[in-house]
Amino acid sequence: MSVTKKARARQEAATLTLDLMPSPQSTKKLQDQESSVLNRSASERSGLEETKGITGFQTLVHLVKGNMGTGILGLPLAVKNAGILMGPLSLLVMGFVACHCMHILVRCARRFCCRLNKPFMDYGETVMHALEASPSTWLRSHAAWGRHIVGFFLIVTQLGFCSVYIVFLADNLKQVIEAVNGTSNNCSSNQTVTPMPTMDSRLYMLTFLPFLALLVFIRNLRVLTIFSLLANLSMLVSLVIIAQYIAQGIPDPSQLPLVASWKTYPLFFGTAIFSFESIGVVLPLENKMKDARHFPAILSLGMSIVTTLYIAIGALGYLRFGDDIKASITLNLPNCWLYQSVKLLYILGILCTYALQFYVPAEIIIPFAISQVSERWALPVDLSTRLAMVCLTCVLAVLIPRLDLVLSLVGSMSSSALALIIPPLLEVTTYSSRGLGPLTLAKDAIISVLGFVGFVVGTYQALDELIESGVSLPASNSTLFVQ
Repeated sequence: MSVTKKARARQEAATLTLDLMPSPQSTKKLQDQESSVLNRSASERSGLEETKGITGFQTLVHLVKGNMGTGILGLPLAVKNAGILMGPLSLLVMGFVACHCMHILVRCARRFCCRLNKPFMDYGETVMHALEASPSTWLRSHAAWGRHIVGFFLIVTQLGFCSVYIVFLADNLKQVIEAVNGTSNNCSSNQTVTPMPTMDSRLYMLTFLPFLALLVFIRNLRVLTIFSLLANLSMLVSLVIIAQYIAQGIPDPSQLPLVASWKTYPLFFGTAIFSFESIGVVLPLENKMKDARHFPAILSLGMSIVTTLYIAIGALGYLRFGDDIKASITLNLPNCWLYQSVKLLYILGILCTYALQFYVPAEIIIPFAISQVSERWALPVDLSTRLAMVCLTCVLAVLIPRLDLVLSLVGSMSSSALALIIPPLLEVTTYSSRGLGPLTLAKDAIISVLGFVGFVVGTYQALDELIESGVSLPASNSTLFVQ
């Protein structure tokens, strides 16, 4: 049938860049679009089943991996900034709201795919078409700006994630290497390792640059599944070891505040929303699936797993270490080989995760760069652009090597816009012609307003902390391990 042929042609044209298999879309009437997309007949899907899209399990792996970055390790400090009661409750609410906003994005994208008879649509295209469907003449005339704004925030967010990953890699490798002479097999002693002068952490960042450059030269999402699964396994083992350690010997929690100062809550918000970092890969994953009908269920399952782990690690980590909690909980682990191996495993996992997070901005910037040159220069421009983007993330990491504050800044400035502010507004503009109930409008308004407040206050607080702590950055070049 014609729709299947168009989908095949679109898929062949996309393999050089996104390598995304277009999910089939229904051609039924607009009012039946959601149900028709979710209940496609076997005949409509027969042509696409021959393609090699990713399975539901692979999609779940990518989705969990997209969230399980360095953010989860910074959550104990985030809980400290919110309070032992307020922190976990806020994480639960934010996880539910983030998942709901992801569902909004998928639903709106499917609606416009159906209306425009397109096989797939990214975040920016969805926002652009939503503005074009708005009853406001001004919004319709500036619809292209919606796409540009989303693209800008996606680039800033994902490259921000990558910069944070480089800081994390350097901090943990620094601890492992510089404590190697004092590392023992005894993880139960209370021995304290004396602080020693060390090599600047920025030099450790540069050591990862060649490995990251090789990873980002992989342009196929299906190949990245192997790295994503490897990262999930290594980080899962690390989290299990971390969880069993922090669950032992938890001191009396009565001394910990239930609700922290309101001045530090914006830092919690930035780090927490940073942790829910997968909205940029939601539509690429949905578009890549063999059977996109199951994506909403996989999305809910994946986000439930992620939110549960976030609450457990954040609360237990703060309970275990109290006010001594560091920017990454791995930096609080004892100086023995078991827990040093945790850092090495997480380094491996974050290396693989870098490639997945890099995938999104690369597929926004590189097609534009290639379009400016002739076909024979396409591959050299592709590879050189990737290399330049990797170097940019490394430069940003070198300039601001404060892991906790960079987490909060990137989360507040970009993640809140993509994950909380835009999706509710997208729902309003998309379905305004059908009419939205007062409860739906109130819900969307509350989510967007709270996201905007977090955006402004969190960004200001993180920038203020970065400026105030700028003079103390050289002091981070010494390491202290306490068992």
